[in-house]
Amino acid sequence: MKSSVIVFPGSNCDRDIAVALEKMQFKNQMVWHKETKLPQSDLIVVPGGFSYGDYLRSGAIAGKSLIIDEVIKAANSGCLILGICNGFQILTETGLLKGTLLRNKNLRFINKDIHIKVLNNDTKFTNKYNNEQILKINIAHNEGNYFTNSNHLEELKKEKLIAFKYCNETGDINDDSNPNGSLENIAGIFNSNKNILGMMPHPERMVDEVLSNKDGVNLFSSLLK
Repeated sequence: MKSSVIVFPGSNCDRDIAVALEKMQFKNQMVWHKETKLPQSDLIVVPGGFSYGDYLRSGAIAGKSLIIDEVIKAANSGCLILGICNGFQILTETGLLKGTLLRNKNLRFINKDIHIKVLNNDTKFTNKYNNEQILKINIAHNEGNYFTNSNHLEELKKEKLIAFKYCNETGDINDDSNPNGSLENIAGIFNSNKNILGMMPHPERMVDEVLSNKDGVNLFSSLLK
């Protein structure tokens, strides 16, 4: 499976996701944000990091990069798109995903391992997980507080477009297990066609038992199915 990782000035997780993809046997390519053409890709990853230093607003400048027009075209043609952390923020800036990512409720940067629950395992991204499986995954963000309007929230629930929710280690979803104030503990969402996933946690950091754990492996193996 061919993958492309978009690289922006200030990205700091582009190499992490590249290593994870190659470990999972993807044929990966790095694509500079000033390119105007994408190589043939089955998966496009918009990585985490702090593109353009988060100036103006997280993802705002990166969302206007030259390569983004090609990402949008690919997404609208059904290509799989994965946005992680800052990548999720960028996807909301482009309109490929609805909603926005606000400042964390404590107004502080958060970097720690948390737990999330799989809410829909009937997708290209999650089919190797069990439904309601609990994963331990790292987060590292200042603006991870997902918010959307009531109509879209209802759509997310009705169409099963919520991919993951923050929970505790036993799977309870409540305020205490919400690290950033995200609406209804939402940690990741799909678009209506489920070919786009945006998530704040970093699955690429959870593919090696020596470094962390392997709870992120099944996201990538799901894509290879």
